[in-house]
Amino acid sequence: MAKIIVMPKLGLTMEEGTISRWIKTEGENIEAGEALLEVSTDKLVNEIESSESGVVRKILFPEGENVKCLEPIAIIAALDEDISNLLEETGTTGEVEVEKEVDAQIKSVRVEGEVPGRIKAAPIAKKLAEEKGINLELVTGTGHNGRIVLKDVEDYIEENKTKISPTAAKMAKDLNVNVNDIDSKGRIMKEDILKTLGTNEETSLIKTPELDEIVIPSMMRKIIAARMLESCSISPMVTFNMEIDTSALKEFREKLKESFKTANAKLTYNHLLMKIAAKTLKEFPYMNASFDGKEIILHKSVNIGLAISIEGGLMVPNIKNVQDKSLLDIALETEEMIIKTKENKLLPDDAVRGTFTISNIGMFGIATFSPIINQPELAILGVNAIVDRVVAVNGEIVIRPMMNLSLTVDHRVIDGAMAAQFLKRFRDIAENPLLLLM
Repeated sequence: MAKIIVMPKLGLTMEEGTISRWIKTEGENIEAGEALLEVSTDKLVNEIESSESGVVRKILFPEGENVKCLEPIAIIAALDEDISNLLEETGTTGEVEVEKEVDAQIKSVRVEGEVPGRIKAAPIAKKLAEEKGINLELVTGTGHNGRIVLKDVEDYIEENKTKISPTAAKMAKDLNVNVNDIDSKGRIMKEDILKTLGTNEETSLIKTPELDEIVIPSMMRKIIAARMLESCSISPMVTFNMEIDTSALKEFREKLKESFKTANAKLTYNHLLMKIAAKTLKEFPYMNASFDGKEIILHKSVNIGLAISIEGGLMVPNIKNVQDKSLLDIALETEEMIIKTKENKLLPDDAVRGTFTISNIGMFGIATFSPIINQPELAILGVNAIVDRVVAVNGEIVIRPMMNLSLTVDHRVIDGAMAAQFLKRFRDIAENPLLLLM
């Protein structure tokens, strides 16, 4: 039975999504549970699975289009199924007719424009062919009844482009040689370029350095790049650094380890730092705020984001209402969120309404850095490596596990004095974790 696929609403706050990539194209078979497309929001890129099995009969929006949640985006049906009523329902231009084939005694679908004597091609395939100046009569269709789908046009472009080695391509560009004028039975090599110039490799003084690799950024990287640029253009940022002694924090963690194991949880420094941050933020409400240029919003809930590195980028899901949660709750919820992040199963609600962010890169041995604020928050705490160092304590030279904290703040709202007071209070609690009980 034909089904309309809609833009999924992945969370309560999601209103629209961007179709970043169609994994399946018109005319392709798809099974329920198989990836159909990628949808991006302002913070996440999600792979959307099909809820139906059949053939992708109609794609209603191209890649890059913003679509409101629950709006139709595609139609999946059987090959022999009439979908004209669904096209009318979705307001799609064009009719679909169903005709019987006498020999096979089966139904086949004919889209408007696919009449006898004309080339049968999916609209998205026609568009690409038009852009590239390709005559569709030269393209072999692999879709239903020989219909040309997008992949057919892409394959034709790949098969018919001039084959040339990277070194030869670089040389031709530098020396203004038209590779289309070179008669070569196979791949064009640098020797063919030299021959065209009337010289050879031994006598030529031409240097052909190895070509740089060109990488097209993923949608996730584009989103990150846009948000980082936006943050730097909005907030005048200042970073403050303070060193803390983690001796008491390490001892506190060791004493709780076994209890957490009993509860099938692992207590990490991140969990402790989140709990300390929540307590400190409640004492400094302007640090747990956001600013839209007109109003400062002092948030009642402390929603702490934890920067998580994944392949191709960085995600910042946040734990809500940390101020009301126990250390065990924070540990369990944080680890669950990390798993969801790494498995690309975050929902939009997981990455919104954050009020403060922690970015820990201490495991890489970093001593200090300047983290960039996650808009619209006003501060972010960078956590650095714990290093055994020689320090003076009560007039004696001792070795202590020391760690730098790097606090970046939005100087439009938070002055240096407030940032320094916040860090000092944070240090006081970290160096005496029993203060968490107060």
